Amino acid sequence: MSQTASAKETGSSPATAGPARRLVLLGNPNTGKTSLFNRLCGVRHKTSNFAGTTQEARVGAPRGLPEGSEILDLPGIYSLELEQSEAEICRRVLAGELAPRGEAIGEPDTVVVVADATNLLRSLMLVGEATRRGLPMIVAINLVDEARKRAIHADERVLAERLGVEVVVCSARTGEGIEQLSRALAQGRIPRASPPGSIEGLETWADELYAQMAAGAEPPIPDTLTDRLDRAFTHPLLGLLAFVATMGGLFWTIFKLAAYPMDWIDAIFTHLGGFLGGVLPPGPLHDLLVDGVLAGVGSTAIFVPQICLLFFLISLLEDTGYLARAAFVMDKLLRPFGLTGHSFVPFLSSHACALPGIISARGVPDRRDRLATILAAPFMSCTARIPVYVLLTGLLFPQRPAMQALAFTGCYAMGIFAGLFSAMLARRTVLPGKSRPMVMELPAYRMPSLRNAALLARDRGFMFLRKAGTAILAICIVLWWLGAYPRTTAPPQALQLREQAEQLRASDQAADREGADAILTEADALEAAHAARSSFLGRMGSALEPVFRPLGYDRQLTIGVLASFAAREVFVSTMAVQVAGVDDAESESVRQSIATATRDDGKTLVFTAATSWSLLIYYVLAMQCLPTLAVTAKEAGHWKWALLQLVWMCGVAYVSAAALYHILQAAGVA
Repeated sequence: MSQTASAKETGSSPATAGPARRLVLLGNPNTGKTSLFNRLCGVRHKTSNFAGTTQEARVGAPRGLPEGSEILDLPGIYSLELEQSEAEICRRVLAGELAPRGEAIGEPDTVVVVADATNLLRSLMLVGEATRRGLPMIVAINLVDEARKRAIHADERVLAERLGVEVVVCSARTGEGIEQLSRALAQGRIPRASPPGSIEGLETWADELYAQMAAGAEPPIPDTLTDRLDRAFTHPLLGLLAFVATMGGLFWTIFKLAAYPMDWIDAIFTHLGGFLGGVLPPGPLHDLLVDGVLAGVGSTAIFVPQICLLFFLISLLEDTGYLARAAFVMDKLLRPFGLTGHSFVPFLSSHACALPGIISARGVPDRRDRLATILAAPFMSCTARIPVYVLLTGLLFPQRPAMQALAFTGCYAMGIFAGLFSAMLARRTVLPGKSRPMVMELPAYRMPSLRNAALLARDRGFMFLRKAGTAILAICIVLWWLGAYPRTTAPPQALQLREQAEQLRASDQAADREGADAILTEADALEAAHAARSSFLGRMGSALEPVFRPLGYDRQLTIGVLASFAAREVFVSTMAVQVAGVDDAESESVRQSIATATRDDGKTLVFTAATSWSLLIYYVLAMQCLPTLAVTAKEAGHWKWALLQLVWMCGVAYVSAAALYHILQAAGVA
């Protein structure tokens, strides 16, 4: 391939005069199409869905084109003629029947077909199909730097002459040829491609053309490194071990590195809450903003570092080419459950948070496989469950860290098994039919792009805040109101303690004054517990306690379970308020109070061994995240799937927890 003139990105190209234009990027998977999109648009793009679909639409403002112009990154496809949702979207966009905002706005002004310089023969098939649309077209032969390293040469001028369009050789990774491509896109009139003959002759069309383009060139250098790595990464045993090691390293990195920004965010919101609490006068507005709005925003924002880091690392793995090998290995393990290797990335993502996991299920090509993946993804133990696991395993195995770790691992294993079993059941009942064979090309190993990974992480972070943040905020405000109202007067016992404390404060003895502080703390705890019982949420707990009684839960635990529908980790702080009157569940004294708390009869412990096991099973299996249900409804296309997910998960959790509780009771486990 001939050498292009520039490796400079057109970052400062001003917009030209003239009418706004619409461009689309079309190409096979793994051709660097999205990297090229990022080069042409930089950060000036937004991500949404095509109307009526779950397929992602990335729309950007290309540099150097008239104001109002936009470029659309279409889903990667191998052929326009396939019966797949991605191919259907591409066909409708090229026909002018579909746009990201939902309106039909006519055919695009220019189609940029992105070809792979390292596998040009495959790309020529899609190029040929695109020419049949008779649209103005430019062919961008990408990844030329990698082709040059492997001594792959083809004359792009032959393709330009045969099609009658401009062909640009470029590299989105290095920036080579990007300026030339931008100049080609800025032309006022872009020629329409000359369509080939019948579609049946495309493959023989493509072979002949590539032979002409590569005529006289030396044979390419065999990629022996790729062959050796593939023998290891796709091996039944070595591939599985490599996958386990890679995923273990990924999650260790997420939990280790994300802890720092999560602590910073927590500190920021803590200080902000203290600042607002000091500025605003006491009253309903103060409580709403500090305990409702700010707490809701903080509970959402604190998970952004984990989500961004997860997608950053997944993007790096995908860019290297390893993720395709991992999917190939996992395909064999997931087949018995009615799924394919495409589902493992959503399941992987769900261990950080089910929301991005469900969103990433868009990459599952078959609709039935995608729905089964969405339904099963929330079973994976997300980070929001960790505080509950820590509390309950600590109560079950005090001062026994090895047993705590074993129980913790068992929770993760149970969630994975429950998810796979649910997917298998769904594929054999509500989603019948054989899974589509997993046909995918193993891309070449490449150096990952930190820039693309950072842009993807940023997009996913903002998407999480937009989609989940608003729902979580609304839910937190509602739950705050239910937990804060109606206002009640202090119980007589608390008033007596306050009078006693005031008498001690009047004493000249230091010991008496210290005793007064302890008595005031006890009075505060009594008032907080009384307010929690008297609130609307507390009354709901009392009313619904008979429903959860078969699981071994009393009124206080019922309140904790109900509050967990905002976010599972709320259970720990809710129980701290119920039994200790404060929400500082990290305090050792508070945890001891939780462990020794009694029910309303004053005799039976709240957290017996049987009850703690029941709670642990319930929190592993139950659907207790309303934002997840909202995302499920959106991604699955209907609220019936979210309702099915809620009923199934909570039903499995209820039956399993009740059965375990009664088995332990019968076995004499108190």
